[in-house]
Amino acid sequence: MEKTYVIKGTPQSEWILVDANEETLGRIATQIAHYLLGKHKPSFTPGSAMGDFVVVINVSKLKFAQKKLDSKNYYRHSGYPGGLTTTVLRDMMQRNPERVIEKAVWGMMPKNRLGRQLMTRLKIYRGNDHPHAAQHPQTVA
Repeated sequence: MEKTYVIKGTPQSEWILVDANEETLGRIATQIAHYLLGKHKPSFTPGSAMGDFVVVINVSKLKFAQKKLDSKNYYRHSGYPGGLTTTVLRDMMQRNPERVIEKAVWGMMPKNRLGRQLMTRLKIYRGNDHPHAAQHPQTVA
């Protein structure tokens, strides 16, 4: 019978810098989710906030297939009858490219209090500049 490892005390969180320049959406999103959940740490405990803070830069330079830009849709509903709004990936990347990464990573998070808490550790920026230099984020490949 295997026992589940449970960390004692508060886990140490680090800051990680991920550059999304010329990366595909799914591959970068899985990498970000991996770091947010803390699965890269040997002391990983499911159901606890073990992960690190993740800063994502150059989101506007993500790489997509041309067919994907026109065929992938994002949906949102206002809550009123007939309130379904559809946005194509091409338009979403022009208006708000941060939301594309945010939605992709949220799809990989647990849909509970822990997932919402972990999503607050995700910081996304369009360009190369970010205000988290004081935290000395470690760059990952």
